[in-house]
Amino acid sequence: MAESGKRRRVSHANRSSQTFINSLAKIFEGGGTVREGNFVEGSILRITMRNFLTYDHSVVLPGPNLNMIVGANGTGKSSIVCAICLGLAGKTAILGRGDKVGLYVKRGCNKGSVELELYKNDGNIVINREIHVENNQSLWMLNGKHCNQKTVEEEVKALHIQVGNLCQFLPQEKVGEFAKMSKIELLEATEKSVGPPEMYRYHCELKNFRHKERELENTVKEKANFLEKAKQRNERNKHDMNRYYEKKRHLDVIELLDKKKPWVEYETTRKELEGVKKEREEAKKQLSALRQAQAPMLKKMQQIDNHLQPTEAQIKTKTVAIKEASLKCKQKQDQLDQKHKQIDDIKQTQRLKQMEDEDHQKRISNTKRTIEDMKAELSKVADQPDVTPRINEVNVELRRIQVERAKIEGEKSDLRREKDHVIAEGRMLEKKLKDMNNMMNAKEEKLRGRHRDTHTALQWLRQNKHLFSGNVHEPMMLVVRDKMNLKVNTISAPEESCSKREPSRNIESLRRFGFFTYLREMFDAPDEVMSYLCHQYRVHDVPVGNEQTKTMIKMVIEEPYLKVFYTTEERYTLKRSFYSNKISTSNSAVHHSQYLSITVDAEEKRQLEQQMKDCESKLQEIDERLKALQKEAASLDRRDNELLAEKKKLSELKGKKRQLEQKISTKQDSLKQMENSFIDLQKIEEETKKKIETVNFQKVDIVKVIVAQMKLRAQLNMEKVYLALETVGLTAERSKLENDCREGASELKSTEQRCSRLEQRKAQLTEQCKGLLKRAKSICRMQADEALPEDLRNAFSDLPDTLDEIDAMLNEEHSRAECFTGLSESVVDEYNRREQEIKHLEKDLEERSNNLTAYRQNISEAKERWLNPLKQLVEQINAKFSDFFRHMQCAGEVDLHSENEEEYDKYGIRIRVKFHSSTQLHELTAYHQSGGERSVSTMLYLMALQELNRCPFRVVDEINQGMDPVNERRVFDIVVRTACKETTSQYFLITPKLLQNLEYADEMTVLCVYNGPHMLPPNQWDEKALIRRCLERKARQ
Repeated sequence: MAESGKRRRVSHANRSSQTFINSLAKIFEGGGTVREGNFVEGSILRITMRNFLTYDHSVVLPGPNLNMIVGANGTGKSSIVCAICLGLAGKTAILGRGDKVGLYVKRGCNKGSVELELYKNDGNIVINREIHVENNQSLWMLNGKHCNQKTVEEEVKALHIQVGNLCQFLPQEKVGEFAKMSKIELLEATEKSVGPPEMYRYHCELKNFRHKERELENTVKEKANFLEKAKQRNERNKHDMNRYYEKKRHLDVIELLDKKKPWVEYETTRKELEGVKKEREEAKKQLSALRQAQAPMLKKMQQIDNHLQPTEAQIKTKTVAIKEASLKCKQKQDQLDQKHKQIDDIKQTQRLKQMEDEDHQKRISNTKRTIEDMKAELSKVADQPDVTPRINEVNVELRRIQVERAKIEGEKSDLRREKDHVIAEGRMLEKKLKDMNNMMNAKEEKLRGRHRDTHTALQWLRQNKHLFSGNVHEPMMLVVRDKMNLKVNTISAPEESCSKREPSRNIESLRRFGFFTYLREMFDAPDEVMSYLCHQYRVHDVPVGNEQTKTMIKMVIEEPYLKVFYTTEERYTLKRSFYSNKISTSNSAVHHSQYLSITVDAEEKRQLEQQMKDCESKLQEIDERLKALQKEAASLDRRDNELLAEKKKLSELKGKKRQLEQKISTKQDSLKQMENSFIDLQKIEEETKKKIETVNFQKVDIVKVIVAQMKLRAQLNMEKVYLALETVGLTAERSKLENDCREGASELKSTEQRCSRLEQRKAQLTEQCKGLLKRAKSICRMQADEALPEDLRNAFSDLPDTLDEIDAMLNEEHSRAECFTGLSESVVDEYNRREQEIKHLEKDLEERSNNLTAYRQNISEAKERWLNPLKQLVEQINAKFSDFFRHMQCAGEVDLHSENEEEYDKYGIRIRVKFHSSTQLHELTAYHQSGGERSVSTMLYLMALQELNRCPFRVVDEINQGMDPVNERRVFDIVVRTACKETTSQYFLITPKLLQNLEYADEMTVLCVYNGPHMLPPNQWDEKALIRRCLERKARQ
C-alpha cells in the first residue's frame, strides 16, 4: 500500500449510504512505496467523482501497475469503470448501460462531474467533465480551461488511449462480446492496442490500395476487352467497306446507263419524227385531189339548201299561228265550262236555302216541345221539401271532422319529430357502443398477441357462460385451464367483499407530502375484482403522490405505516428490519401501461346498452301510436267523403228548380228569335232565274269567238300542207345528190382524219424530242447549247446502243447493287474512326498497364512494411499466449489467418485453445467453448498484450465470474506476474470476490469498495491504525 504521505485516498458519503474507497498495496510488515517514475505516459493518477452514480464525492488514486478493485455487487466498482470511460470522452454505448449521459448522474441530483488526472512527462493532464441532467449536455475542461469534446478526444488519442477498443477497455457488459469479435475485428483492435502507431495506418492504406488495385485491374480488363471488341468490330467493318466499294462500282455503271438512256430515247424519237413528217406530206396531196373531184355536186346541194331554208321558215310560222288559234279555242272553251259551273252553283244555292228553311221549322217545333217538358218537370220539383237545414247540418259535421283531422295530423307530426329524435339518439348510442366494442376488440387483439392461451380461454368463456352459476369476469377462469390444458392464471374473489374497505389513514393526513388519493380511486373494476385487489394487494391503502412527494422522499420514507406508495414515475416499497428496526427502501420505475392503455368503462357500456333498449321500446310505442292515429284518420276520411257526397246531392236538388226556370226562360227567348227570323223562298227563286239568264247571254258570246278561231286554224293548216309538199320535193333531190357523192366523201373523210392524226403525232413527237433532249442534257449536267463532251461520248461507246439492251443491263446492275444491303458511306467513315479509336485505346491500355505494374510494386513495398512487423507482433503474442496456457496445463496459440494473401481486408487474428488433453485445438468462438473457458481465453489474450505495452492502461471488469476456482487461481497468478512487471503499463482488474490464499505482489494496488448503513465516516478513517491492526493480527497467527 502506498504511504499516506505520498498520496492520500479521499472518500465522502451522504447520510443514507456511506461509501469509501481505500487503497491497499500490500498488507505486510514495513509497507511499500510507489515511485512516480513507474507510471507510463497516459496512465491514470487520480479519479475524482462528484454526484456520479452511487458516489457523492470520492477520489480514487490507482497505482502504476496492477490495480485490483474489489467489492460486493452493487457497491460501485463498475461506477469507477464508467467514470474512466466517460471522463476520457468515451461513448455511453461502450458501457452497455444507459444511452444518455444524464443517466449517470446520481439520482436526485441535477448535475455530476468526473475528473481524471493523466500522467505525462512534460506535465500531467487534468480532464474534467461536468454532466447536466436537464439538457443531457456536458461541460469540458482541460487543465482548468474550458474546451470542447473534440479537443479532449484529440488529447486522449495522442496518449494512445482507446476506450472503444475491447483489447484495452473491457467493461462488464462487453465481456461476452470479446469472444464474439471476428478475426478481422480482433486484428484491428490488436493493431490499435499494441502495434506501432503506423501499423494500423499501413493496414488501412493496404486495404485502400487493394481496393484501388482491383479497380485498376477491372479498368485494364475492361479496356482490353473493349479494345478486342473494337478490333473485331473493325474487321467486320473492313469487310463491309470492301462490299461498299464493290457496290459503288455497280452504282457508277448504273449512273452512266441512266445518263445514256435519255440520249438513246431522244435519238429514237427524232428518227420517228422524220418518218411522220414524210407520211403527212403524202396525205395532204391525196386530200387535195379528192376535194377537186366532188366540187360540182356540192355546189348543186348548196343551191337546194338555200331554197329549202325560206320554205322551212314559212312552215314554222304557220305552225306557230295554228298553235295560237288552238290555244284561244281552248281558253274560250274553258270560259264556257266555267259558265256551266256558275249556273250549277246558282241552282245549288237555291236548294240550300230551301233545306235551311226546312231545318228552321224543325228547330222551332223541337224548342216548343222542350219548353213543355221543362214546365212539367218544374211542377214536379216544386212539390219537394226544403233541403237547406240538412245542408247546414252537413257543413257543421264537415267542420268538426276537419278540426279532428288537424289534431291528428299535429299529433302525428309531434310523434314523427320524436321518432327522428329517438332514432338520432339511438344512432349516437350505437356509435358510442361500437367505439367501445372496437376498443374491446383492440384489447383482445393485444391480448391474443401476448397471451394466446388466455385469449382462447376468453373465447371459450363467452361461448359457455351458461355452465357457471356465479359471475366469471373476463379474461379469468379455472375450468378452461384444467380441461383444455391452457396456461391461464385464475383467481377467486374473497367470500366477503373487501371492495369498500376503508383505508387505514385518511388521505387528508398525507396531503402535506403531496399524496392526493389512494390507488383504488384511480381505476374502476367489477366488485369481485376490486374485492380481490383490496384483499390481496391492499390497493385501498396504497397512496399516490405527485412531484412534491418525490422532492420530499426522505421525509416520506420516515413516515410510519407506509409500506407501499407511488409517485408520478416510481413505485416505492419500504421494509423494516426485525433486528435493527432500520428501514430499507427499494424503488422501481412505473412502466407504461400495456393492456390498460385502452380503457372501457363497463358501467358506461351497460348504461349505453340499457339506453339502446329504452330507445327501441320507445320507437315501438311511437310506431304503435302512429298506426292508431292512422286508423282514426282513415275513419275520418271515410266519414268526410260520405258527408261530401250527401252535400253534393242536396246541393244539386236545391239548385235544380232554379236551373229549370232559367232554362225555360232561355228557351222561350230563343223561340222568339227563331220565329222572327224566316226565309222568303219566292224571292230567292226569282233572283235565281235572273242570274241564270245573264250567264246564258255570256255563253253565246263565247261560242261565237270559238267558231271564228276554228275557221282560222283550218285555213292555216291547208297553207302548211302546201309548203310541206314543196319541201319534200327539194329534199328528195338533195338526197339523190348525197347518194351520188357518198363514196367519194367516205374516202375524203378518211384522208382528212389521217392528216389530222399525223399532224398531232408530229407535234407530239416534236415536243417529246425537245423534252428528251433537255432531260438528257440535264442528267449529264450540260448547258442548253452545249454539245456532248468527249469523255461521255467515249464512255457511252462501251455501253449498249438500244433501249432494250440498256434496260436489261440496268436491271442486272441494280440486282447486283441490291445484294449489298445496309451499306452507306458512313461505313467507311466508321471504319476510319474506329481505326483512330483503336490506336488511342492501345496507347491508353499500355499506360494503364504500366500504372498497374507500378501500383503493384508500391503495394508490395507497403505489404512488407506492414506484414513483417505484424507477423513479428503476432509471434510475440503467440509466444506469451502459449506460455500462459502451458502454465495452466492447457494449450493455446494465436496466428495470423488469411484465406488469400492479397485480400488485406480479410486478414485476421485466430485464437485456438484446448482445455482438455483428449480434444484438439478449436477456434475461440461464442458457441464452442463454455463461458468460463471464454473468460480464461480472453483474459490470457489480454495479458499476452500487456507486456507489449503500447496503450497506457487496460481495464477488465469482472471477467472471472464464469471461471472455476482452479482456472481463476491460475489466471490470477498470471495476471499478477505479468501486470506487475516494470515493463508493463497500468492495469485495472475489477472483481466482486477473490479466492483465499492468493499470491500478491508488492507492485499491486488493492482498492476495496464498501457500501452500507454502518460505514465508518470518512473523516474517522485512519490508514495507519488499520495497517497496524492488520500486522498485529498477522503476528498473532
